This record gives sequence, structure tokens and C-alpha cells, in this order.
Amino acid sequence: MELLLWMVPLLLVPLLMWTSTTFVFYFKKFFYVAWMMCLALLAIPLSILKSGGRDIENMRIIRFLVRHVKYFFGLRFDVSGWEHLQTEGPYVIISNHQSSLDVLGLMEILPDRCTMIAKKELIYAGTVGLICWLGGIVFINRKKTSDAKSVMADAAQTMLDDQIRLWVFPEGTRNQNGDLLPFKKGAFHLAVQAQVPLIPVVFSSYSNFYLRKEKQFKSGTIRLHILPKIETKGLTSDDVSDLCDRCFNVMRSAFLEISPSVSHSNGPISH
Repeated sequence: MELLLWMVPLLLVPLLMWTSTTFVFYFKKFFYVAWMMCLALLAIPLSILKSGGRDIENMRIIRFLVRHVKYFFGLRFDVSGWEHLQTEGPYVIISNHQSSLDVLGLMEILPDRCTMIAKKELIYAGTVGLICWLGGIVFINRKKTSDAKSVMADAAQTMLDDQIRLWVFPEGTRNQNGDLLPFKKGAFHLAVQAQVPLIPVVFSSYSNFYLRKEKQFKSGTIRLHILPKIETKGLTSDDVSDLCDRCFNVMRSAFLEISPSVSHSNGPISH
């Protein structure tokens, strides 16, 4: 009898995986979060042994451990523009942000000595938060503009002192509405203050395999387009708005181009 009770859920799971897209969606989401927490649990002692604590070099360990996760979900990355990441010295990478799955694409192309700027709440995400801290991720409080500006100013100096790169999501939040949200200016102030180039990275729309509202999560291909760097040397804070608009327009054009399921009839978004 007990054996029979154990067999029921074992038989039920594959049945639901076959018949219910909603069950598949939640099962994959749960597995994704759980597996990431397990990988973080493995990465924490490895990072401490390697670097003794918080160090951007720990991102190498995180990158190595995360790169296989795409295979569990049947995801494939088609990357173009690799040569644009072969830029010496510090720079700021900016990319669109659709879901937590962006981490997989980020780790697919993450250059050496590169970490992220992330919301402060992430540090409280259990083992994932701790490994993010060990990987040198810069946390900002999005609710306090003065705090965010101070952190960005410190980050600009750290970029130059330690010769590191930073990855920023200028939309400021996850967005899956079929277009880009207007960019916040923090990443552009950061690049201008440090006088380092910006490298735009565009993820194609996930709408052909991942739809949060419709509870669909299938296998699929994500196109990752790395665009040519945009220089900031000689620019000042007065140029930030124009720089922001320029990057937005270039990235939006690329997004529409590499996302065949996205309507190209959308007009420009005003900033």
C-alpha cells in the first residue's frame, strides 16, 4: 500500500508534464530556482577556498557552474558580435531584461573580470544572495535615488582602480511586453564618470518559448546580439541624456530585428 502511495505522484508528474502547460511552467520555474540555489551552495565554499572571500574572480566559478543549466530547459544561445567583447580595460555592458532566465545568457558571454549591478533585495535570496556578494556584485537600493547615485559613483572609481567591467540592466526591472522600457540613466552616468565605453547586448524576445502570463515555458533559441562599443571619452554629465537615447534606439532596433515574433509596427517610445 505504501509503495502504491509513492508510485502515484511518480506517475502523476510525467502525466501532468505531458498534458498541462501550466504544470510544466511552474515545475520548470521551481526547478530553475532550486537548482540555482544548489549551485550557489556548491560555489560558496569553492569561492572562499579560491579567493578567501568577496572577489570578482569568483565570477569565473559561477560562470562555469551555471553554463550547463540551459540544457535542462532545452535552451540554445545563438551569439553574434563576439568580437565586440574583445575590448581591453574596463567597460559597461548594458542589456535588456526580460526574466531571471537572462542570467543564463549573461553567463554564456560574461567576460573575465566582469560582475553585475543588481537590486539590493537580491542579497537576501539565500545561497544565491551570498554567492552574488562573493562574486563582487554591486547592490543598489532602487527606492533611494541618493543611495543609488552614491553607489554608482563608487562603482565608477572601482572600475578604474581594479580594471573591472560592470553589467547593468538599464530598464531597471524585468519586462516582457514585446518592446524595451525607457532606460534609467544610472548606467550612462557610470560610464561617463569613468570615461569608459558602453557595450550594448540585446537578448531577442522570449515570447516564442516563455510567456509568464500565459504560463508557457517551452524549449527555444535565444539570439544574443553584441553590438559595437559606444565611446564616452570627452563626454560630460550634460551628454548623458543624449547618450541614453542613442543607446536605447540602437538596442531597440536590434531587438526588433532579432525578434521575429515581435511586431515591427511599434512607434518610437518617448523618453
